[in-house]
Amino acid sequence: MITTKLLLIIAAFASATRTHGFSTTALQRGGLVRKCKLLHHSVRLFSSERDHVDSENAANLFASPLPLERIVAQVSGDPKKTMTFSLLMALCGALLGPFLDSYHSLFGVLTYNTPLVFPILGSLGKGPDFLTCVTSLWVPPLFGLAGFLIGWLYILLDTVTQDATQSQLHPTIPKVLVGISYFTFQYWLSGILFAHGMDRSSIFAIMSLLAAGGFLILDGTVSGFITSTATALGGPLIEVGLISSLPDSWAYHYSDAGETGFFPLWIIPVYFLGGPANGNLARGFWDALSEKSKDVTTFGMLLENKDQVPCSHCNGTRAFPCPNCDDGTYVTYGERVMCKACRGKGRVICRECFSRYGDDPSDIENIRRIMDQIPD
Repeated sequence: MITTKLLLIIAAFASATRTHGFSTTALQRGGLVRKCKLLHHSVRLFSSERDHVDSENAANLFASPLPLERIVAQVSGDPKKTMTFSLLMALCGALLGPFLDSYHSLFGVLTYNTPLVFPILGSLGKGPDFLTCVTSLWVPPLFGLAGFLIGWLYILLDTVTQDATQSQLHPTIPKVLVGISYFTFQYWLSGILFAHGMDRSSIFAIMSLLAAGGFLILDGTVSGFITSTATALGGPLIEVGLISSLPDSWAYHYSDAGETGFFPLWIIPVYFLGGPANGNLARGFWDALSEKSKDVTTFGMLLENKDQVPCSHCNGTRAFPCPNCDDGTYVTYGERVMCKACRGKGRVICRECFSRYGDDPSDIENIRRIMDQIPD
């Protein structure tokens, strides 16, 4: 800042000497004096605007926790929510996993040495069962662990990347169910195609198209891509370890060892699509567990508890005028720009009544969701 001021003073001084000459007469004429006064005013204006921008950047810096701090706050902020979410994801994985695994077992994609077989829908009279589960004892806990890991990767990476839209972070129930159904369909189709003798390359191409299309439609976020890629790489690597190390009584093998000597490569895009299916389920659970008690209403409505006095600052609306701008914008360097503190809304969440609603002040995504739902 000091260097900038000195350079501007030198430039003004040189301009004055070229115009009037360096003499007491020029000084008496006031050319240099006027230029210096104008320069002084410009420097003060420049400093004021620069200081405003610096102060805003500093405020934004301290307002947004570091990624590690956001992760710690997300995990430790509400232990009951964290535990419930973990159990739900593990339970869903343990329940759904064996059914998906059965498609590959029934269609001959893989074979267990000592399979666990039980009917899901019994037959009417004579004949085979309508639906049979063929799996192994260690499959449910393994899929439960996968659901737990994928779910938490989505939630934590959403916190770090912060690139997802509100609709992506808070999927509807139909979207969650469509994602699980689509993943189940892909799993089933891979078994059907293998059972009908389709070659590996064709199955790989079809599975890859289904995985790519499913990801773009059902997810499309950076956190989702990272998690799905990790699933697509980590899942097969775990299978290599299982095939190589399980005792004979629990062992299994793929009927077609494929290009790797353990499994065909088309299993990779099948794993990939497991990311969006589990990820949207995780976001849905996390969002549901974040819903507050219905004994108080928000977004400008009156409190259901009539004895509770509305906040004197926001009058129960939970929104307060942004202190950093004028109706969502401010002037800097002669231009009007959008305020980053309130994202152009002109309002920020009221901190005076924040504790009434049980919200986590470090949960930036929840605060943004609340502000997006408040009517203009």
